[in-house]
Amino acid sequence: MKRVAIVQSNYIPWKGYFDLIGSVDEFILYDDVQYTNNDWRNRNLIKTPQGLHWLTVPVRISGRFQQLIHETEIAGSHWTKGHWKSLQLNYQRTPFFAAYESELRHFYMEQEFSHLSVLNRTFICWVMEKLGIRTHLSSSQNYVLEGDRNQRLVNLCRQAGATEYISGPAAREYLDETLFAQSGIHVTWFDYSNYPPYPQKWGAFEHGVTVLDLLFNMGPSSSRYLKSGCIKDYDTPISPTPPGSDHA
Repeated sequence: MKRVAIVQSNYIPWKGYFDLIGSVDEFILYDDVQYTNNDWRNRNLIKTPQGLHWLTVPVRISGRFQQLIHETEIAGSHWTKGHWKSLQLNYQRTPFFAAYESELRHFYMEQEFSHLSVLNRTFICWVMEKLGIRTHLSSSQNYVLEGDRNQRLVNLCRQAGATEYISGPAAREYLDETLFAQSGIHVTWFDYSNYPPYPQKWGAFEHGVTVLDLLFNMGPSSSRYLKSGCIKDYDTPISPTPPGSDHA
C-alpha cells in the first residue's frame, strides 16, 4: 500500500501542509500547473502585535496566460532583508527563535534563489527536517504528464505506484473519484480541522499562519501539534533541489 499526495509548492506553508506531507509515503510537488499571482505560492502570513501580516515574494509575470509555477522567476533579492527583519522583529522573543535563527538567516541573507519553485522546495525540505518528516519528496517534473486535470493526477499516482490518493478538501469541486477507482486508486479526503492550539504570541490564536510560527513557539515538540505524528523512517533523503533541475 502506498499513499500519495500531489500539491503545488507554497512559500513557508502553514502546519496543515506539513501534516499532509507527514501523512503520505510520497509527496509530489505539482509545479507543472499555471502560476496564480498573490496566492499561497509566493506568500504567507505571520503574527504581529498589529495583527496578521503578509510576507510576499515578488515574482516576474511574463504576461503569458500559461506561465507555470516552476517557470516563475523571483523578481530580485531586495525582499529577503524585509522578510528576515519581519521574522526577527515579531518572533525573536519566542522560546525557540534562537534555535533556528542561524539557518534561516542563511536562507534569507546569504543564499540566492532565481525561481520560486526552488525557494519553496528549499524551505519545505528544511521544515520537514525540523519536524522529523521522512516522507519522500518528489516533483511532477520527474514524471510524464498526460491528459486533462483529473487524468494527469491519476497518471501521476499510477507512475508513483500509489494505491491511495490523499487530497485536500478543496478538490472536491472537480476531482473525479471514478477515474481513480478505475485505476485501483482509493481517494481519501484530508481533514484540516481540530488542530490543537499551542502557546502563541499576539492575541487570539491563529491556525492559518506559516509553520514557522509553530516552530518558533514550540521547537522540538512542534510535531505533537500535527495529527499525522510526523515521524517516518524512509531511506530516501530529503533533497532541496529536484533531480535534473537547472535552476540556481
